[in-house]
Amino acid sequence: MSMDGSPPLVTIAMPVFNGGATLRVALSSLLAQTFQDWELLLIDDGSSDGAVTDLPDNVDARIRIIADGANQGLAARLNQAISLARGRYFARMDQDDVAHPERIEQQVNYLEDNPATDLLGTKCIAISEDSKILGEFPFRETHADICARPWSGFYLAHPSWMGRTEWFRRHRYADDAPFRCEDQELLLRAHTESIYHSLDNVLLAYRLRDRVRLKTILRTRLALAGVQLRYFSSRRNFAGVLAAISVTALRLGKDVFLPASTGVRSEVAGRIGESDLAWWKDWLNTGSQAAQLLEPLKESNR
Repeated sequence: MSMDGSPPLVTIAMPVFNGGATLRVALSSLLAQTFQDWELLLIDDGSSDGAVTDLPDNVDARIRIIADGANQGLAARLNQAISLARGRYFARMDQDDVAHPERIEQQVNYLEDNPATDLLGTKCIAISEDSKILGEFPFRETHADICARPWSGFYLAHPSWMGRTEWFRRHRYADDAPFRCEDQELLLRAHTESIYHSLDNVLLAYRLRDRVRLKTILRTRLALAGVQLRYFSSRRNFAGVLAAISVTALRLGKDVFLPASTGVRSEVAGRIGESDLAWWKDWLNTGSQAAQLLEPLKESNR
């Protein structure tokens, strides 16, 4: 809540399940934001590693820690955050990602200047579990480009989302969330009656797991295919059905026969610009800005 007692302009949702050491890095990147009028809903989804409970009580008054001991899953926790949100805008942030200091400010400025936009993402880089930069995610800027091939998915990285809270309350995440693709299900379901956009600035570092089991990848592919087939079939869009089947078959074949390129890492093909690369290396490197931002947390625990 703001100093004058009014609700914050932005609510940031961060469900956490065993966040580990990267949780503090993610929190530090939010505490470093140039835009200050926000609240963070830090929702512990039944963690067992103590990453949330070990945080000092006085980290920041804008952080609301919610813990009920239950494990309900990401989509359910995001819907909980949507219900609790007090901000005009609702933003996503994952427990292990890193935000650029200007991420919230730039997104708020765009949404304030473009009231027709419902959901806004940003350009993202991918980082490994040990914070090595892997590359830049494929990027689409306009709604037309983001939604050009709905049977193939939407390039709008979910941890970078910010949108109008009323839009999230109107659509919400599916109660019976598909396996690891609740974001794509929402984008597909809402895209014909919404406006999406993405900022052409690298404002988020998206952390990828170093190893993802082939079984998990295949299950995710099939879950998304199920979402797409139900969507296109219900609209009697048989061209969309055939396109979704074809894209899924190609991806499954690549996953099985070219396992070294499976998973999200196969999507990280772009090269990050030299200036962005140097800045992000400094931001992520131990002993650089990110480490310095952790000091207030360490001091609070003494």
